[in-house]
Amino acid sequence: MTISILGAGSWSTAIADLLAEREDVLIYARDEKIISSINNDHVNSKYFPNNKLRNNIKATNDFTEIFKNKYIVNGIPTQQVRNVLNQVKNFLTDDHVIINLSKGLELGSHKRISEIFHDFNKEISFVALSGPSHAEEVILKMPTTVVSASENINLAKEIQNIFVRDYFRVYSSNDLVGVELGGAIKNILAFGIGIAQGLGYGDNAKAALMTRGIHEMSKFAAEFGAEPKTISGLAGIGDLIVTATSKHSRNNRAGILVGEGLSLEELQDKIHMVVEGIPTTKSVYELAKEKNIELPITNEIYQVLFNNKACDESVKDLMVRDIKSEF
Repeated sequence: MTISILGAGSWSTAIADLLAEREDVLIYARDEKIISSINNDHVNSKYFPNNKLRNNIKATNDFTEIFKNKYIVNGIPTQQVRNVLNQVKNFLTDDHVIINLSKGLELGSHKRISEIFHDFNKEISFVALSGPSHAEEVILKMPTTVVSASENINLAKEIQNIFVRDYFRVYSSNDLVGVELGGAIKNILAFGIGIAQGLGYGDNAKAALMTRGIHEMSKFAAEFGAEPKTISGLAGIGDLIVTATSKHSRNNRAGILVGEGLSLEELQDKIHMVVEGIPTTKSVYELAKEKNIELPITNEIYQVLFNNKACDESVKDLMVRDIKSEF
């Protein structure tokens, strides 16, 4: 069996190396240099130039080759998914199984990635693989634990069995909504915690933002039918912890830079990778307004990012909100 992967970023590459222990892997990449380096040198020259990949990992820019295979792993960043699907919609069939690695909500439509795929094929099988999992550690075979989630629990278990390793533990879940929303919102909160770090605040502030952020995550997800236990698990709190505290976290690092005074434009020059928390902040803010869900932390992060509000003013406004019972 050959498993296809859409996208040649760091997470896609780490997952490709994991899958290649048992199966052949074909990666779709646009960059000819990456295709060449994978096929000829067995490395991803852009993301992991020092990590040798298995010889049974190949790369291509031919969608027809990619969609010949049943299992398609999606590593395309959220805001590009619809654009790619418009290019491949004629290849997408009911027989394909999509295993999604990306996180976030689409700008404009506010849709989860499963909903975007279902816009193109309502019958397609969809699984989200999510949890506290940095590519930089997975490619080194460091212990990692994630969740395989699908509305079809048997499909979730099928993907669980394909991905599980002695260093990569996979749990199954039928709460696709909760896993997708947890993976999206944790990026916003990690960004906000990074802002607090950039401002020079200490552990007290980070702990407060993380705890009250979990409350926001739970409240938002519950509005869309997510199970509370999902947000309390790997795809919610677990993913938030790793994204808010790790040196590998793009969202946390980007937040630190904003807290230190950088603009969004300057931020992009510093971090040459997708910071999914930024567009997801806009989507979640707009959706919360539409549904009348109060999300104070998300609101203040939105004001900083999109209305040029000073970071320290946002923190002050959070602190002087009307006092109330914790729960």
